[in-house]
Amino acid sequence: MEKKPNIILSSRDLERLESLLYALGNNLSPDKAALLDELGRADVLEPQEIPPTVVTMNSTVRFTVENKEEFRLTLVYPKDVDGQADRISVLAPVGSALLGLSVGDSMDWPMPGGVVKVTIEELLYQPERAGEYHR
Repeated sequence: MEKKPNIILSSRDLERLESLLYALGNNLSPDKAALLDELGRADVLEPQEIPPTVVTMNSTVRFTVENKEEFRLTLVYPKDVDGQADRISVLAPVGSALLGLSVGDSMDWPMPGGVVKVTIEELLYQPERAGEYHR
């Protein structure tokens, strides 16, 4: 597996994600472990300092998997998925892979059945870029 790219998180997203993980209790599922790993390796900035090309919580991103299949999804907290096909939970394997990446970044991500390469093609919406720091 290749080296993971650097990721950036806002301090607000980090605080909320840590609270989410704490609320999930001591059960260390693979999805929770993957998100914990991502949080542990992130550079943390204040929301106003987040570059406009970084995937943050509630961002809408266009990405490809294995340079074949393209998706346009909004990265959300599990409670906000509500069964909507255009949203992905940060606890889903690809969801935690997207968090903190920048446009142009690629990352290998383990999935059931093997490893896939996720590439960020475009950031369609980012709350911080829109001046929405408290969403």
